[in-house]
Amino acid sequence: MKELRARPTAALFDGRTGHLVAFVPGPEPTLSLFGAGGNKTVALPGPATSLTGNGDGVVHLATRGGYFSVDLAAGTTARVDVPGEAATDFTALARRADGRFVLGSADGTAFTLTGDGRVAERAKIFAHVDVIVTVGDDAVVLDRGQTSVTALDGRGKAQQSLRAGEGATTMTSDAAGRVMVADTRGGQLLVFGVDPLIERQAFPVPDAPYGLAGSPNLAWISQTASNVVIGYDLATGIPVEKVRYPTVQQPDSLAYDEASNTLYVVSGSGAGVQVIRDAAGAG
Repeated sequence: MKELRARPTAALFDGRTGHLVAFVPGPEPTLSLFGAGGNKTVALPGPATSLTGNGDGVVHLATRGGYFSVDLAAGTTARVDVPGEAATDFTALARRADGRFVLGSADGTAFTLTGDGRVAERAKIFAHVDVIVTVGDDAVVLDRGQTSVTALDGRGKAQQSLRAGEGATTMTSDAAGRVMVADTRGGQLLVFGVDPLIERQAFPVPDAPYGLAGSPNLAWISQTASNVVIGYDLATGIPVEKVRYPTVQQPDSLAYDEASNTLYVVSGSGAGVQVIRDAAGAG
């Protein structure tokens, strides 16, 4: 167990530095870093929303007018402005395989940037952009207000759009190219394929499913009403439960370290960070 009395809203594991990174929003937002070399806190220069990283030692957070890039090893932060968007409240971001960013805004626009950071394409079709994930150079947008997922192609143009249960809240992608969505209100784990966007699996998960993480063998989802995390095998047409663990209170955020088979469960209520080693089991 790692102590963290703050209330993070997102977490990820960075393979290059070996750090668990937890984002704590608020008037004085911070990143809490946990690693073998010790723990530290990085103060952000302004309000931020969303957190993304590709495991390369740098994480990114959306902010008004652009995004922050944080070098985890150095503990330094750089602000990157999106030209012409100084007044835009960015609410989500993700980075594609080609290094280009896709950002979403509070007014329901998805922005695909060029390699040098200019806006290449706008898709203003959402009520609000809440989460963006990427699979290769394709992106998928979650709009909680419309409880929908929408695919963006490599140019940033909107493609298929599908209903995502009764009240989708979180979304992640995994190395197999699957997009997983927690339908918290409807009590489901939804699994989508991309290009074209298609719903491949829908499986009941009770007790307010919310936190998500992908790993090579299992899909992880937390039940926030019962403080449990479950690992499902998605290899067949129906998810198969392989492991489950009791967790810290309000397990809102999950992160997985593939190299050590360690699952991190981050409390959204200030109860700390639970470390589950050999999480997927020997098989």
